[in-house]
Amino acid sequence: MMYPEPTNIWESIEYSSLGISIAESLWAFPLIESFHVMALVTVFGTVLIMDLRLLGLASTKVPVTQMSSDTLKWTWIGFVIAAITGTLLFISKASTYMVNPYFLTKMGLMAAAGLNMVIFHFLTYKSVASWDSEKALPTAAKVAGGLSILFWLIIVFCGRAIGFTLGIYY
Repeated sequence: MMYPEPTNIWESIEYSSLGISIAESLWAFPLIESFHVMALVTVFGTVLIMDLRLLGLASTKVPVTQMSSDTLKWTWIGFVIAAITGTLLFISKASTYMVNPYFLTKMGLMAAAGLNMVIFHFLTYKSVASWDSEKALPTAAKVAGGLSILFWLIIVFCGRAIGFTLGIYY
């Protein structure tokens, strides 16, 4: 099949041999998407476990440092897999994704979730020794946990909405 000459960077990505291969394959996109969803579930699940602990709503007898130690490696493994598979999905439909408000919102909220995590780990978590085993945690920890849950719920919603709105926005 002949593709038109790309007119922007997004079309150049989409019309690359990798983008075309993923988009035209009967199994590549669904397989990549399946791994993306499984990775996202891992990220969301481990983040939710930690955030519920920060809010004092679950696992309150488990020290925050232990909870972090138990979940963080799985969060990062899931995130790396989600980032790789998400990039592959993006490559196959880059120009369509870049005009989709749900995709743009998802990316913005992922940046916000990352910033929330950085602020938590570099500011609030520094004093974890003084509140590690407490049921009621500092307000900053609760705010970080609450914002994280909010961001990730909307990220998941937007991810699903992307699939239902591909081709609507141009």
